[in-house]
Amino acid sequence: MKGVIFDLDGVLVSTDEFHYRGWARLATEEGIPFTREDNHRQRGVSRMESLEILLKKSPKSYSGEQRLEMATRKNAYYVECLQNLTLADTLPGAREILVALRAAGIKLAVGSSSRNTPLIMEKTDLFRYFDAVADGNDITRSKPDPEVFLLAARRLGLPPEECVVVEDAEAGVEAARRAGMRVVGVGPAELGPCDLRVRNIGELTADAQTLHAGVVTFSVGGSQPDPRSVALLSAMLLQPESINSVVLPEKDLSALGQRLDSGIIYLYS
Repeated sequence: MKGVIFDLDGVLVSTDEFHYRGWARLATEEGIPFTREDNHRQRGVSRMESLEILLKKSPKSYSGEQRLEMATRKNAYYVECLQNLTLADTLPGAREILVALRAAGIKLAVGSSSRNTPLIMEKTDLFRYFDAVADGNDITRSKPDPEVFLLAARRLGLPPEECVVVEDAEAGVEAARRAGMRVVGVGPAELGPCDLRVRNIGELTADAQTLHAGVVTFSVGGSQPDPRSVALLSAMLLQPESINSVVLPEKDLSALGQRLDSGIIYLYS
C-alpha cells in the first residue's frame, strides 16, 4: 500500500459530542424526540441525510426550503461548538501514527463528507501531516458513494487499489469497498466487512525509524505488541517481501487464530 486515506470525525478527531449537541438543540426547538441512538445512525452521512433521519420522527411535513434552513441552523450550532476545538481533541495516538506513516514514505489524505473539514483540521493543526484533502466541499455524493475516497486517491496520485481507508462508520466502510480500496474499521460500531478491525486509532503506535528498515515495532500503553496492530501496519504499510517474520507473545497467538501468507500476518478473532 502506498497511501492511507483517513476519515476525520471519530477517527482522528473527536467531534461526535458536538454533532450530538447541534442536532439535539435543533430537535428540541422543533419538538422532535432525539436520542443518542438517533445520532449514532447519522454517523458518516451528509448533513441533509442526517436531517432526514431526524425528520422521520416528526409528524410534520417540511418543504425543501424549510429543510435547508434547519440543516443550516444545525450546522451553525455545530460550528459554534467547533470554535472550542483544540489540539487536545485529537484522539490519542492519531498524531503518532501520522508521523510514523509519513516517515515511512506513505502518502496521506483525509476523505471526509464533512464540509467543516478545513475548520476542524485548522483548529487541531492536522493539515501539516497530509498530502491531500477531499471533503464535503468537493463532492456531490456523500458516503456510501465512493466519490470522496476516489477523489482523495486522485489527489494523492495513486490508483484506488494502492490505498487503504481508515473508517469508523458503516457508510464509510461501504464507500471504501465500492472504491476498490482495502479498509480498516475503527471502533466498536457495526461496520460491515472490513479487512481489519481495531478498537481505536490509539492502538497503533509505530516506530518511524524501524519502518524505514522494513521492521515494525508496536507498543500499546507500554504493553506487549498487540497482534491486531502488527497485522494492520504489516498489511497497510509494507510490501509483503519486506516482512520476514513478526514475533508475538505466546498468549496472543493462543488467543487468536493466525496464518502466514506472503509474509503478511492476517488475524481472525
